[in-house]
Amino acid sequence: MTPVQPDPPDYAPDLGHPRRWLILGVLVLSLIIVVLDNTVLNVALETLADPDAGLGAEQSQLQWMINAYTLVFAGLLFACGVIGDRIGRRKLLLLGLGVFGCSSLLSAYAQSPGQLIGYRALMGAGAALMMPSTLSLLRVVFSEREFPRALGVWTGAVGVGGALGPVVAGSLLERFWWGSIFLINVPIAAFGIVMIRLLAPESRGRQGRPDLVGMALSVVALVLLTYGIIKAGDSGSWTRVEVFGPIIAGLAGLVAFVLWELRTPHPSLDMRLFRNARFASASILIALIFFAMLGLFFFMTFYIQVVRGRTPIQAGLLFLAFGISTMIFAPLSSTMVGRFGSRVVGIAGLTLVTCASLTVSRLEADTPLWLVAVVFAVQAMGMANLMPPAMTTLMSSVPREQAGVASALGNTLRQVGGALGVAVLGTVMAQAYRGRLTEAAPGLHGAARESIVATYAGVADQLSRGRMDPSTAHDLLRAANESFVGAMHVTAYCCAGVGLLGMLLVGRYFPRKTQTGSDSAPESRAEPVSEAVAER
Repeated sequence: MTPVQPDPPDYAPDLGHPRRWLILGVLVLSLIIVVLDNTVLNVALETLADPDAGLGAEQSQLQWMINAYTLVFAGLLFACGVIGDRIGRRKLLLLGLGVFGCSSLLSAYAQSPGQLIGYRALMGAGAALMMPSTLSLLRVVFSEREFPRALGVWTGAVGVGGALGPVVAGSLLERFWWGSIFLINVPIAAFGIVMIRLLAPESRGRQGRPDLVGMALSVVALVLLTYGIIKAGDSGSWTRVEVFGPIIAGLAGLVAFVLWELRTPHPSLDMRLFRNARFASASILIALIFFAMLGLFFFMTFYIQVVRGRTPIQAGLLFLAFGISTMIFAPLSSTMVGRFGSRVVGIAGLTLVTCASLTVSRLEADTPLWLVAVVFAVQAMGMANLMPPAMTTLMSSVPREQAGVASALGNTLRQVGGALGVAVLGTVMAQAYRGRLTEAAPGLHGAARESIVATYAGVADQLSRGRMDPSTAHDLLRAANESFVGAMHVTAYCCAGVGLLGMLLVGRYFPRKTQTGSDSAPESRAEPVSEAVAER
C-alpha cells in the first residue's frame, strides 16, 4: 500500500520557517507552564490542608491533587501525539492551550478538594494535548541543521519550568490566596493562543486510517502502569494488591499494544523503529535519565526542607540553580555535538550526572548549602548536554510525518521514567531509613518510623502531649536526621548506578563524530524506517 504523503510546508524545509525563532519563543512559553504545573502545587499543599486559608483537604486528597495531573498527562501523551500527526499539530496545540487555560481558571476557584482534583485532571489532559505538538512543530519549522539548537532551547525550558515551580508558587502564596498559583496560567495560555494563531503554520503527518484500537490500548496501559507506580511511591510498598495489580495490568496492556501494532496495517507506532538500535537506546536513555533525576529531586527536597530546616521557597531557590544551568548549557549542546559527536558529549554529560549523584552520597546534615546548589548546577550541566542528543537521535530516527509520535514517545518515557524513579528510589529510601532509625532509636514505634516527616510529626505530637521531654526529642530528631542522611547516601549510589548504565548505552549505540564534523546520518537527517532496518 502506498503511504499517504504529509502536507507539504509553504516554505523551504532546508531553510526553515521565516518566523521560526518567534515560534520557538511562544512554544517555549507554552512548555514552561506545562512543566511548571508538575511542581507548583507541592508548595501549596500545607495551605490547601488548612480549613480556613485553603480547602481543608485530607492527606489522600492532597496526594491526588498532584497525582491526578501526572496520571492523566502520562496516560494521554502518546495518543495525543498520534492524533496531532493526523488532525494537525497546530490545531491540537491551540486546543490544548484552551483546555489548560480554562482548567487553570476553574482550579483557581475550586470550592472543594474533589473539584480541585477533577480540574487538575483536566489540566493534565490539556498538557498532554500541548506537549507533543511543541516538539513536533519544532521539527517542522526548523531545518535539520538548526533543529538540534532549537531542541537545546526546548530542553532548557523543561529545566527552567521544573525549577521555577516552587519559587513562583512560594512567591505568590506570600502575597495572594492559593488560587493565584493556577490563575497565573490563564493570561499565558491566552497569549499563546493568539501568537500561535498568528505565527505558527499547520502541519500534519500520516492521513491514513486512524489506529483507534492502538491508541485506546496505549491510554489504558499507560494509565494503569502510571497509577500503580504512583501508588507504590505513595505507600512505599510494592507488595500491596492496589500497587502490583495495576502495574501487572498495565504491563499486560503494553504487551497487547505491541502485538496489535505488529499486526495492524495502520499502526500508531511502527514497532520496526525499535530495530534501529539508536532509536531504541535513545528511548531507554531518556527514561533512565528522568528516573535518576526526579528520584534525586524527590529525596533532596526532604533533605533541604526537613533535615536542613529551610522553607519551600528557599528550597525552590536552591533548585533554581538547576534551571539556570540548564538554560545556559542546553542551547550550547548542539555546538558541542557538532564538534565532538553525540557519543562523546553524551558520555561527558552522564559523567557529570553521575558525579553529582556521588557528591550527594557525601553530603551530611551540616554540609554548606552552597554545595547543594553546585550539585544541582553540575547535574543540570550534564543533563543539558545529554538530553538534546538523546532527543535528536530519537526524533531524527523517524520520518518528519511521524514527528508527533516520536515527540509523544519521548515525553511519555520522561513521565513514566520520572514517576518510576520517585517510586523505586522512594522505596529504597524508605526502607533504608526505617532500618537505620530502628537501630538508632529502638524506642520509636509505629508510623513514626515510616519516614522522616512522620518521625518529626510523631515527636512533635508527643512533645505537645507532654509525653516526651525536650532532651529526648532532640536526641530522636538527631537520630532521624542521621538515619535520613545515611539512607540518602544509599539512594544516591543507586542514581549513580543508573548513570553508569546510561554510559554503556551511549558508548555502544550513539553515533561517533564523522570526518565532516557532524554526527552520522540519523542525527543529521530523518532516516526512514526501511533504511534504518537495512543498515542493521
